[in-house]
Amino acid sequence: MTNDHQEFFPTQPTILGFDPGRDKCGIAVMGLDRQLYNHQVLPAKQVITTINNLQEKFPISLIVMGDQTTAKGWQKLLQVDLLKPVNIIMVDERYTSLEARDRYWQMYPPQGLIKILPPGIRTPSQPIDDIVAILLIERYLNRLTS
Repeated sequence: MTNDHQEFFPTQPTILGFDPGRDKCGIAVMGLDRQLYNHQVLPAKQVITTINNLQEKFPISLIVMGDQTTAKGWQKLLQVDLLKPVNIIMVDERYTSLEARDRYWQMYPPQGLIKILPPGIRTPSQPIDDIVAILLIERYLNRLTS
């Protein structure tokens, strides 16, 4: 899934959120004003190319990355393979998958029979790694403002 709002080009710095994974990863680009410019789930093998392309479109000043499972390996890979080096900050990723499920239903309200199911048993119809990436940026920004 790609949600790319290309008509908006931010003048302020943006933050790239990255939910690293072995097979698929989530990426989001958000301004300091919390305007969301891009979010997508992509195969792990496309991450470097995609981030390099996003750096051409957006003034990415920072990568905020989840700190679990594959994070250390991804951090090293990003530091070596990105065309434009950028600082990488690790953010606590615990419980983001649960939060992302709730956020999914806020972003994509349930339709039809799914509406009558209790929220706890609804299952998103697509991967939510991009929403995790959004939440990672928000956690980082909340830390700055609290």
